[in-house]
Amino acid sequence: MNTYSRITGTGSFLPPRRLSNADLASKLAAKGVETSHEWIVERTGIEARHFADPGVCSSDLALEACRNALQAAGLEPTDIDLIIVATSTPDMVFPSTACILQNKLGANGCPAFDVQAVCSGFIYALTVADAMIKTGAAKRALVVGAEVFSRILDFTDRTTCVLFGDGAGAVVLEASDTPGILASDLHADGKHVGILCVPGHVSGGQVLGNPLLKMDGQAVFKLAVGLLDAAARATLNKAGVDATDIDWLIPHQANLRIMQSTAKKLKLPMDKVIITVDQHGNTSAASIPLALDVGVRSGRVKPGELILLEGVGGGFTWGAVLLKM
Repeated sequence: MNTYSRITGTGSFLPPRRLSNADLASKLAAKGVETSHEWIVERTGIEARHFADPGVCSSDLALEACRNALQAAGLEPTDIDLIIVATSTPDMVFPSTACILQNKLGANGCPAFDVQAVCSGFIYALTVADAMIKTGAAKRALVVGAEVFSRILDFTDRTTCVLFGDGAGAVVLEASDTPGILASDLHADGKHVGILCVPGHVSGGQVLGNPLLKMDGQAVFKLAVGLLDAAARATLNKAGVDATDIDWLIPHQANLRIMQSTAKKLKLPMDKVIITVDQHGNTSAASIPLALDVGVRSGRVKPGELILLEGVGGGFTWGAVLLKM
């Protein structure tokens, strides 16, 4: 008998501090940077985002998201035998945020590691967890996306600092006799490193290079739409599923225009797309599990429905997962 994996619980968490576009514009004005609610909404669809307070780390946000996911699955932390955290903003250089999260959860002893694929991180992590469950290496996994991107933003660059927010999302993935994760498609192309990166690192106790996010927005947009469409179609082909069979598209919440373009290429109406970017901003690896949890808890995403997840991120990385809830 084949072993498959299914999502049995979802959870998410946003730090309490919410910044509307007006709040952010006021903050930027104090630095001599001009922007407005209208300018941000027109270009991105974003109306607000959440920022973590000083001292709050990715593992803290992940902890709350995992607790919510475990409660939804009816499990305890000690039932988990694999933890994978997708993050570009780890608590420290090492150990992994997954190990720190593991200790906070009280799930000590199982394998725990981070995956770094930026905004595609959750897609990568979910695919790895699915493979490990299928091979019998794990039975119950926590797959998490957690970010505190507010820590790596350049608040003198209005083209990037208005885009991002902090948050975490998590799913419980369990071994099953019936398929849940139906197909996935992962890619990367390192020649595009320069269009989205944080070009700094720590050496000898000093930060070398620039530790703040840099992005060529136009280049990212042009790449993202085509690559998301290709990954989506490849994943659907692997599963033998037509785009019209999809109940919900849950893309990485980067920019409303990218999401609209992706849906249009797949001939999906926007009422089949879960959208949270307007209230969360771009939470990178956290955005897909956050949006999935919002869809589930709002009652829109129901058991048995077909869901297509997809994302692109710095690296340049991209991928998609097709699953049945």
